[in-house]
Formats: sequence, C-alpha cells, structure tokens
Amino acid sequence: MDRVVLHSDLNNFYASVECIGRDDLKGLPVAVVGDPERRHGIILAKNNLAKGFGVKTGEPLWKAKQKCPKIIFLKPNYDKYMYFSKKAREIYCDYTDMVEPFGADECWIELTGGIGKYSDGPAIADEIRGRIKKELEITASVGVSFNKLFAKLGSDMKKPDATTVITESNFRQKVWPLPAEDMLFIGRATRDRLRKFGITTIGGIANSSLDFLQSMFGKNGVTMWGFANGLDTSPVARVGAEPLIKSIGNGTTATRDLTSDDDVKITLCILCESVSARLRAQNFVCRTVQLGVRDKYLETYERQCPLDPPSRTAKELFDKAYYLFKKNHTSGIPVRSLYVRAGGLSIPLEQLSLEGMEPRAQRYESLESTIDRLRSKFGEKIISRAITMTDPALSTLDEAGEGVLRPEVLLKV
Repeated sequence: MDRVVLHSDLNNFYASVECIGRDDLKGLPVAVVGDPERRHGIILAKNNLAKGFGVKTGEPLWKAKQKCPKIIFLKPNYDKYMYFSKKAREIYCDYTDMVEPFGADECWIELTGGIGKYSDGPAIADEIRGRIKKELEITASVGVSFNKLFAKLGSDMKKPDATTVITESNFRQKVWPLPAEDMLFIGRATRDRLRKFGITTIGGIANSSLDFLQSMFGKNGVTMWGFANGLDTSPVARVGAEPLIKSIGNGTTATRDLTSDDDVKITLCILCESVSARLRAQNFVCRTVQLGVRDKYLETYERQCPLDPPSRTAKELFDKAYYLFKKNHTSGIPVRSLYVRAGGLSIPLEQLSLEGMEPRAQRYESLESTIDRLRSKFGEKIISRAITMTDPALSTLDEAGEGVLRPEVLLKV
C-alpha cells in the first residue's frame, strides 16, 4: 500500500456531543433538530437509539415523532460542536500535518511517508479511535485505504466505533458490491440515470465501458469510472492550507410557502444581492448561475445555465436565476426553499469604455458597489429594492448572516 490515508467520521456527532454528561438522556432516543419556527424543523443528527426506530437525518420532525414517539428533540449548540471538532483535529495533528476537514465531523488524515508505527494505518486508526473515546467521550469510525475516496467509504461501512481497511487487493470484494450512490459524486439524479442502464453498484460503474459513461455523463462519467476502479489520486491538504473557492452561494427556507411569482422574485432578489456582494468582496466574477428549488413536498432539483460574459451583478444573477425558475418550475407546486450559487469563478478583467460610454454592466457594477459601501457602514437594511418591501415577512432573510462560501470539496452531483 503506497499511500496510507485515513478518514475519520465522528459518529452521530451533534447528538453524541449533546449526550455527554447528560445522565437524563441515557438509554433514550435523542435528535438534534432545526428551528421549526423558521421552518427549519428537520432532523440534523440522531443517536443510535433513534436510528434504530428508523429516524433519518433530514426528515421532518413530525415524521420522526411518528416513528419514535418518545424521541427527545434538542436545539443545536454549534459553538460546542466546533469546540469538539477542533479537539478531534488536534488529536489527528499529533500524527501528521496532513489533515483535511470535510465538514465539522469528518477529516482525511494522510500517514504516507511516516516512520515506525506511523506507517501502520490500521494501528493508528485504532489508536485515534481510542483517544477520541477517552479524551472526548464520543466515538469515531475510521476508514483506512490507499486513497481518499475509499478511506471515506471505509468509515461509512461499519459504525459506530470501528476501523475498516480497504486495500488495493481487496477493494473489488469490499467496494464493488456497494450501491452506486454510496460513492462520492453519485447523487440521486446520477443514481437514477445509472439505474436506467442497469447499473446499480459501484462495481457496475467500474466494469462499464469508459466511452459509454463519458457519452452519458461527460467528464463526470470519466471521474466516476476512475474512482470506482480505485484511481483517485487527489491529495490530502496540509493543515492551514487555504481552500480554493469554487463557488459562492446562499440559500434559505422561506418563512412561508412561496405561492406566486412575486414571492419567488422577492426571495431570489435577496439571495442574489447576497451572492453578488460576496463575489465583489472576494474579487470574483462567475460564469454559471445555479438555482436550487425544494417544493412543499420536499422534492428538490437543481438547474444551471451559463453567464456570458462573466458577471457578478445582482441583476444578472437574478435574471438568470428567475429564468431558470420559470423554465423549470412548471408544476405550480408551492416552493419551500431556494438557493442561488455562482460558479465558474475567475478574476475579472477590466473593460475599457468606448467613446466615454460606460457599458450597462459597468453601471450596474458601480451602483451595486456603492450599495455595498452603504450597507457596510449603516447596516444591511439601510437600502432595499422596492419589491422586497412589498412583503416584510419574506424580506426578513439576513443577507449577510445567511450567506455561504463554498470551498472546493467532493460534492455529489
């Protein structure tokens, strides 16, 4: 095994942290949940007892209560979770400086090139699990493999508190029988398309024709085939390495269902202004705009389109996002959540004005930069677009507080 890569996953992280020192919660099903008053009332994390009743992450609270009437709902304490996340990373850093977070509860750890016991992946995985249990009073599952993708698959295969080893000689026996969607990069839409061609397992992807997968999925098909065959060579980043920002996005669950075009316009307007301001703050323009929609029945879809020439103005983002909505949301089903993401980021090039006439895009850029400065000095609500003032309830989204920077990570498609 040339490389030795670990993936540590803190089991039932939020729920496990909440149960530390809580004798009153011992032997009870527990879940950490979002705020129902903000329509974020879903399961964020659950302990093993709740899981045994079939409670799933992301499902509505009423559904979890139906499955498990005695379940105890707890509000999240993110400061506490970040503290334990930091402590876990400090443990990992005792073995190597190549520690790459994947969310608050997961990390890749590369031991390649270590000497003595530090080259023994399974032993170090067991040692890390023991320290996490003793020092943090929670448990972790650790995958050990020769690449990042299979290390993560290993940490998912046996929970809680277990070490799973996937080697170059056994990955076909261990990995190939798994469902295709267990592999990173395989989301629901890709899974469904694969099923139409009779491909249901990772092995099915690995043994498919590369030309066929490329013709069906483009470069994602090539990536899937390579990963399924153990060809992932992506490095583990060193501690403190700056992530490459690949997209900037913002999303929200509305205070009520969006039932009209104006409702959607108000929400998209606020989201696009947030994304636009962050693009300017990071000195990026974008080449694509992506819209995500979740309806009242929790059905979700994503659509995107190019932005030519690249831009970062809220108007350009809004026009594209609303176009995508009108083109694709033809069912008329009320909308629960929306998000807007700017992708294909690049540093803007200066455009020269012709004959003293400033292009329209530059005028919008200048206007919105002025709005940025006003909001920075006097607060986000010092100036608002007229349409957002027609419905105060929908306009309560905190553009600055809700915004999200999305670094380059392995995302499902």
